[in-house]
Amino acid sequence: VSIQLKDVLMDTDLIKVLVDVAKDSALLNGVLMRTKETPNSSEVVTYAPFTLFPSPVPKAIFHQALTVQTHFNRLVDKISQDSNFLEEALASTIKVDNFTERLFNIYRHVLQEGRTQSIVLGLNRSDYMLDQKEDGSASLKQIEINTIAASFGGLSSRTPNIHRHVLKVAGRLEECKRILDNNPSAGLAEGLSKAWDLYGSERAVILFLIEEVQRNIYDHRYVENELWKRNIPVIRRQFEDVCKTGCLDQNKRLFVDGREVAIVYFRNGYMPQNYTEQNWEARLMIERSLAVKCPDISTHLAGTKKVQQELCRPGVLERFFPGEPDVVEQIRATFAGLYTLDMGPEGDKTVAMALAKPNQFVLKPQREGGGNNIYGAEICHVLEGVKNSTERMAYILMDKVQPRPVHNYLLRLGSPLKLSTCLSELGVFGVYVRYGQDMVLNECAGHLLRTKSDEHSDGGVAAGVAVLDNPFLV
Repeated sequence: VSIQLKDVLMDTDLIKVLVDVAKDSALLNGVLMRTKETPNSSEVVTYAPFTLFPSPVPKAIFHQALTVQTHFNRLVDKISQDSNFLEEALASTIKVDNFTERLFNIYRHVLQEGRTQSIVLGLNRSDYMLDQKEDGSASLKQIEINTIAASFGGLSSRTPNIHRHVLKVAGRLEECKRILDNNPSAGLAEGLSKAWDLYGSERAVILFLIEEVQRNIYDHRYVENELWKRNIPVIRRQFEDVCKTGCLDQNKRLFVDGREVAIVYFRNGYMPQNYTEQNWEARLMIERSLAVKCPDISTHLAGTKKVQQELCRPGVLERFFPGEPDVVEQIRATFAGLYTLDMGPEGDKTVAMALAKPNQFVLKPQREGGGNNIYGAEICHVLEGVKNSTERMAYILMDKVQPRPVHNYLLRLGSPLKLSTCLSELGVFGVYVRYGQDMVLNECAGHLLRTKSDEHSDGGVAAGVAVLDNPFLV
């Protein structure tokens, strides 16, 4: 934890008191998840996992991440409109990755048929870690940008109250004042509300497309409740419901259960296991419809790892921001090293580099949802098997960020209380709405800090590895 809280960290009697206080505060503030035993029952809940104390984040780096977010919003939107770039960037990937190919086939279908909706809504989250240099300085490095189902905007709106309360009970009133206000759920709802207004039908609903098993429902509910406060109707449905009751009228308006849908907000559909053949048909129907898609298929593809890697190539950012060198510089400053594994000399060089020093890299497939990345000796195992095959093109290689560890207690139901060596990841939420060629909303909507034990290489909160946290600016 921050040096200002070190003495509290070592006071074992006080820690026992604070743990009980923190857990009660989490329940009181609605930082909740459904239990694993009954993941679809609203009657059996527990607190979502979180840290006992806020974790230190350098103030300048925190504000850098917030400032650059509106530029990333514009970048994602520009990529989504550039069919030539998407075709070039993903040409090798779709040859070997069936999931990306299926998404891209829907994209081609929509392009050929013609887009029906000029309203574009983006709710994304850019994730970073702090790379610690040998001289002790740290720099902000982007891990990825999530353009579909970016989660924990709801729960992270409630966590500041927990750490404020814990610090008050610990007698740290001055430190308590340094816990930042944060309300991503309101910012995300603002984007949904703006797109709904532009759609122009008070009877039309916003459809949250959800998974069958949903432990993280309360994260959704906070955004949903913000919409109900604005008198915007919300329904929650699965792909299967769209398959059974969904249809398009002659104007391509989407109806589900007989109700016109203004916006489909995807909180599902980002992993291969989310799709049956019927679900793929439902996704195509949604993409062909007049409903605003969050994200639409081109924005979904803009968030792939391969696109992230291609953006690091010299001159690519300049393609999207001609005449804006300051914007290019701010975005590029956050990039870690990213390397292609396409067939040819450049990809061969990447393979050799990774096999020689695997602990310096992360091997990434084209997947979202956490727990997919490959580290250390496992990189050698995977690459040895595919190094002479086109299968290697399903991956990219990234420099492994080396953050400075901190110490904290991770509070998770059923886990023993112990002081852990931890690593943190900072997420920044972005919201934008484009209407035709006019960007009518472009904002940073708040932040998310997740912390995990350094025993784990990969995995988020939903995967049972990371926990929710708050930045303590230093």
